[in-house]
Amino acid sequence: MSGHKLRGRYQIVQQLGLGGGFGATYIACDTDRPGNPKCLVKQLKPRINDPNTLHIAQRLFKQEAEIQEELGNHDQIPRLLAYFEENQEFYLVQEYIEGHDLRQELPPLADRLSEAETIKLVTEILEVLAFVHRQKVIHRDIKPANIMRRSDGKIVLIDFGAVKKVRGLEVNQQGQTVTVAIGTLGYMPSEQAAGEPQFSSDVYAVGVIGIQALTGIYPDPSQGSKLPRDPQTGEIIWRDQVQVSPELADVLDRMVRYHFSGRYQSAESALEALRQISETKTKTKHTQWKWLFPLGIVAVFASVVVGFLPRIWSGNQQEKFIPYENTQYQIKIKYPESWQLQIKDIYVAGVTELATIISPKQNDTDRFQEKINIDIEEFSGTLADSKQLLIDEIKNTLPDAQIINTSSTTLAFKQANQIIYTGKDGDIELKNLQIWTLKGNKAYVITYTAAIDDYDQFINTAKEMINSFEID
Repeated sequence: MSGHKLRGRYQIVQQLGLGGGFGATYIACDTDRPGNPKCLVKQLKPRINDPNTLHIAQRLFKQEAEIQEELGNHDQIPRLLAYFEENQEFYLVQEYIEGHDLRQELPPLADRLSEAETIKLVTEILEVLAFVHRQKVIHRDIKPANIMRRSDGKIVLIDFGAVKKVRGLEVNQQGQTVTVAIGTLGYMPSEQAAGEPQFSSDVYAVGVIGIQALTGIYPDPSQGSKLPRDPQTGEIIWRDQVQVSPELADVLDRMVRYHFSGRYQSAESALEALRQISETKTKTKHTQWKWLFPLGIVAVFASVVVGFLPRIWSGNQQEKFIPYENTQYQIKIKYPESWQLQIKDIYVAGVTELATIISPKQNDTDRFQEKINIDIEEFSGTLADSKQLLIDEIKNTLPDAQIINTSSTTLAFKQANQIIYTGKDGDIELKNLQIWTLKGNKAYVITYTAAIDDYDQFINTAKEMINSFEID
């Protein structure tokens, strides 16, 4: 295949690995794009000749392309660039990730990770995996080789198993197509080995990576070492191999429970447990650091803080958040208990004004109450297309609008755009933060609006609401 050009566009440069009965993976150059950037080409070649099984293999390969198309909206998952058939062969073309996989960061190629480093690593993996689970997808082969550290330092989850699903097809002696277990020894829990993976099967694999990072012991016996198990319960025995806090050890133990019912049931649940550890440690360090001040300095510092307390508390920083869920539009968001939720559900010219969340009036002179608007718009273009369209719309709607900043971000674990701009409502000058993402043929738009002088006072509350937004 070296030197061959697929679709008159993708020039094969080299093959990755030896390939196998299911197909092969290549590095290629996209000759239709400036600079001929690298891309990854996966070729489907099942090791089976049964026509019915081949048909199923092709269907699964196409299904994987569809899954990759949706998952690729996330910045830390490779984008699908093309899916096509040529000369009766099927191909997937994906974004090429510059960087290294996690095998280079874990022992023995690197030193054991500290507890803080392990928490950070496992958190990074779970953040991406939580997005995958929200899309109702089980990765099924989480391991260091399938987790890249991109050149910008971010974790990227790769290899979503198009070829793995195909490779898992076999024909038994009765001519029936069956599915065999998919995964990697050591990172694959018992229910997955039995062909019945759960979302918690992925959580198990991430927990094993965390234990490997702390202990330096490979979970795969083929590597010359193996984490021992309790012969009675099947649980991994590892705490005696390293000094670790009971809090982190308890979280990792629950992630790798032998039976899936005892584990965190999704990446999101495990992620929340880890975040609680980090928050507790941060608060403890802050408390310890505070008492190192001489008494006189503490007194001066306290007097300054007291002066700012009304402003801090007016931003509802410590307030309880309550959920709002709309099952018709499959969205969820949390908002401060003292804020008022107004359900609109007004459809005009392709835009559904779903809801507005309004802050309480601060005093009698408060002329504008801060608010969060949630809108759903019909849109069939790309995220890049939507940015300029929205900027044009802002300028046409608000002739005096000033675009302060545009950037990329995430919303509901999807790649998103963000615009900060100012404008006027009568004689009141306003500042707006607008974030939107795409799913299917819809754009989900959240806008935080405040009087320009009060914008910073409530921005943390607004961001907490935006970060809680979910799309099912």
